[in-house]
Amino acid sequence: QVQLVESGGGSVQAGGSLRLSCAASGRTFSMSVMGWFRQAPGKEREFVAHITWSGGNTYYADSVKGRFTISRDNAKTTVYLQMNSLKPEDTAVYYCAASVVGSGGYDHWGQGTQVTVSS
Repeated sequence: QVQLVESGGGSVQAGGSLRLSCAASGRTFSMSVMGWFRQAPGKEREFVAHITWSGGNTYYADSVKGRFTISRDNAKTTVYLQMNSLKPEDTAVYYCAASVVGSGGYDHWGQGTQVTVSS
């Protein structure tokens, strides 16, 4: 099993920045991809970004491209999401997720952290 714990959420004004962290523990050697998702009130959960654990390849949703940056620290088994130029529409609960080797999807999820952007 892999356990994921997010931190770093909070409230910020539009145009501001926040950095989310996701600390992984347990069978972290089995992780292949780590991603960030978000869910706004009344909406479905949506993909934000992901990073491959070994090669560090990244991919972003169009809505955050150029504003958000995903990165990882292999030694700390932690993934970060640097969010700049935040907009009110970025308000959501942000979730970290991990996909293990051989899986076709995300197998482990964190509890989520709230991000609120005011105009």
